[in-house]
Amino acid sequence: MSDVRKQLLEIISGESAHAEAETRQKYNDLLSQYKDSNPDSNATNDVLIAIGEKVFGASTDSNTPEPEKDEKKSDDKDVIIDFAYMKAFMKDVFLSYDVPEDRAETCSEVLIEADRRGIDSHGLGRLKPIYCDRIDKGILWPSKPIDILKETDTTALVDGNLGLGLYVGPYCMDLAIKKAKKHGVGFVACKNSTHYGIAGYYVTMATDAGCVGFTGTNARPSIAPTFGVEPMMGTNPLCFGIPSSDDFPFVIDCATSVNQRGKIEKYARDGVPTPKGAVIDVNGIERTDTEGILRDMVLGTCSLTPVGGSGEDMGGYKGYGWATVVELMCTAFQSGPWGEDICGVDRATGKPKPMPLGHFFLAIDIEALCDVPTFKKNSGKFLQALRDSKKSPLGPGRIWTAGEKEHDCRTERFAQGGMKVVKSLQKNMLDLRENRPGLKEKYPKFPFEE
Repeated sequence: MSDVRKQLLEIISGESAHAEAETRQKYNDLLSQYKDSNPDSNATNDVLIAIGEKVFGASTDSNTPEPEKDEKKSDDKDVIIDFAYMKAFMKDVFLSYDVPEDRAETCSEVLIEADRRGIDSHGLGRLKPIYCDRIDKGILWPSKPIDILKETDTTALVDGNLGLGLYVGPYCMDLAIKKAKKHGVGFVACKNSTHYGIAGYYVTMATDAGCVGFTGTNARPSIAPTFGVEPMMGTNPLCFGIPSSDDFPFVIDCATSVNQRGKIEKYARDGVPTPKGAVIDVNGIERTDTEGILRDMVLGTCSLTPVGGSGEDMGGYKGYGWATVVELMCTAFQSGPWGEDICGVDRATGKPKPMPLGHFFLAIDIEALCDVPTFKKNSGKFLQALRDSKKSPLGPGRIWTAGEKEHDCRTERFAQGGMKVVKSLQKNMLDLRENRPGLKEKYPKFPFEE
């Protein structure tokens, strides 16, 4: 078995392995031998098998029948599905893992809100690979107690105990808001959490409560420092939410890297290259081959670049600095791990390991300083001035402010009747129905099967 594993690793390390049909077949043949000699390995507990599926097209689930191929038009089966239906499905998936009812409701709401806003990289697309698969691997727990380790009137240190970040995050921001409403400001630091979905969800909780919100999270190492090529920091979103007189709050929710892993996974689902300048490999070369990038990110041989790019010419040191701020805020209070300790994979064996993440949440009660209507009027006036300012003759003829595009997308998607579910996500839904208890009975036929 060790010899077969060595050959598989040699293929993965090949510079153009993902592009050669002959290499794909060789990998699949070797993978079959590997699985036969190691029957306990499967797609949920061995990175070699996961790479086989994502990069080399190997089948990893013998229980789920392969859907018939439509050679004519692969996109013809993309369908629009109602948000309520999709949220209910995601909630039922969480319930099938024995997540308590209230927490399953919260988790599904965080995910569907990403799809409502058009942040497709963090909604349904995350359900199976980020949450379900990690629960199956035993590196994330469906329900754990949330412990407050230390607390004052305005602050708290929380331990998520490696439970779902999708319910840990809302708990922490709610605690920060309650403190802010009582004392003017609330700050919560969290340790031992897991992926918490879109950061914008949490600052919107604050704006809905008449507060300014601020949050961030670290993640498995993806960003290289300026002039470096080793992944050291996560994509580390830095997110603010500010109420305004518009129909939507000002919400800036973005990674401190040029791109984030979820977006690259979406490029892979769409079959398109990664924009140049977003990824750099160990040789200092900017990469665009999406499948190869995903493979090499697992191996730790390529990195995302910080906002501004890999050097200083376009201000890459600024994105590097902001990513560092988030990492510090997510580890220094918490004495939390970073870098290789939260990469999720044992590099020596390829086996998965837990990723104990840190988050922070800040809420500032507007009423402690100014009445809310006045604050909203002031912020709305400035934001409108930005939108009304002179447009570039070479641009689209419109200026947006942060949160506006997501608001527009939300409006459009509700008008069209829901969200588009592409074939790759349909397959995920089929896999979950096949393998999770109770889903076959409740969902005998999905809308895209009609």
